[in-house]
Amino acid sequence: QSRICLLHYLAFTSVSTNNNTTMEALTQTVSTAIRTSDYPALSLVFTSQWQSLGQGEQRTLAAHFIKSAVAASSTFFPAAFQSQTILSVITATLDHLPPIVEGAADNTLRQLLFEYKVNEEDDYSTAARILSGVRMETTDTSSVYYMSPIERCDVFVKVAECYLEEDLTVEAEGAVTKAGTIIENSGITFVKNEDDDENNNNGDDDDGNNKKKNKTDEQTMTLLLRYKSTYARILDANRKFLPAATKYHDLSTAYLYTDAIEEDDLLVMLGKAITCAILSPNSAQRQR
Repeated sequence: QSRICLLHYLAFTSVSTNNNTTMEALTQTVSTAIRTSDYPALSLVFTSQWQSLGQGEQRTLAAHFIKSAVAASSTFFPAAFQSQTILSVITATLDHLPPIVEGAADNTLRQLLFEYKVNEEDDYSTAARILSGVRMETTDTSSVYYMSPIERCDVFVKVAECYLEEDLTVEAEGAVTKAGTIIENSGITFVKNEDDDENNNNGDDDDGNNKKKNKTDEQTMTLLLRYKSTYARILDANRKFLPAATKYHDLSTAYLYTDAIEEDDLLVMLGKAITCAILSPNSAQRQR
């Protein structure tokens, strides 16, 4: 019995050693392939060679690829995004991730690929699906995946904007609804511009704080305007003309809160509000 146990132990040790050796070899292959932009080598690793690994090791190897690729993004990307081989590797690795990737590198990769799809290929629906997979922690501020309400809202508005570019209103509405929920739960709202003279009466430290506050308010307003504009376009596309008219009218009065919108754009929003009101069914709210 002791001999059988010893044989089992030796067999287990041998398998474990072989797995470690294989893992080390594959990790080195991935690092070298990224450094030399060897796309076939990366494809071979993540299609057949890593099948011999356990699920945990696959996740570790996937995380290694993503961290290494992001770290070498200045040389590896964006050229790698032009290769269907690498896009398949990225898809495979993003589907086999551990609970945490150091530095949230997977989110960084999604953002890089999102920007490439939008700016270089005008592939908005694919870009939206990629960004939708971003991991967002809402409560644990120490997590690498933590995002503030503004940051999370921005993700969903971007997704909705991309879907709208390809007239995918159902998907766009789902994303903008999530953004709306964040806005409502977080109490994010328009804040009127403060009087410049009032700001000038403060000391140097207060001036610095006010500048930071005004900058934050400006970013928030820009996001709210994008959200309202996207929501209005979705309602309009879905022939919900009366609520669309209300949203467009709200946008046409944005000059009360910010100077970020050109006067001509405000007139365009007002014109759309009038058009949607005319197209809406007759009602007391329409008359108002």
